[in-house]
Amino acid sequence: QVQLVESGGGLVQSGGSLRLSCAASVSNLRIYVVNWYRQAPGAQRELVAGIARDGTTSYAESVKGRFTISRDNAKNTVYLQMESLKPEDTAVYYCNSYTYWGQGTQVTVSS
Repeated sequence: QVQLVESGGGLVQSGGSLRLSCAASVSNLRIYVVNWYRQAPGAQRELVAGIARDGTTSYAESVKGRFTISRDNAKNTVYLQMESLKPEDTAVYYCNSYTYWGQGTQVTVSS
């Protein structure tokens, strides 16, 4: 059983930044693929970014150049650094690895 706990969400103005954290209850996070998803009200959950076991990263087109996913294996934590935030980035952000999901953290970007 893997537990994922997100933190770092909040309210920010358009153009601002936030860093989300996903702390995993494992001692070997490096062997896990970890993704960030988001779900806006009335919309489907969408994949935002992912980091593979070898450290390769991938991003949705809508966030490329603005978001950065990274992993600190010593802290068993994955981060999502979000820059130049837009109102359309407003959503609940979820950390995911295989069949495991966190509880989500709300990000609200005001215009």
